[in-house]
Amino acid sequence: MAESVYKIIEVIGTSRESWEKAATNAVERAAKTLRDLRIAEVSELDMQIENGKVKAYRAKVKVSFKFED
Repeated sequence: MAESVYKIIEVIGTSRESWEKAATNAVERAAKTLRDLRIAEVSELDMQIENGKVKAYRAKVKVSFKFED
């Protein structure tokens, strides 16, 4: 088995619907510019509030990808 090295970055996804959709948006957007994504870990959830109501859900997601040889 060959040894590998991975890089981890954080991205934040948003959604007006749910935290799950916010996390999905983060991963799908990252996948447009990063190749070979391996793992996604939701590290933090929060909400944007406006006038006492939830305006958006936000998910901070750590994604890892393998360095290419």
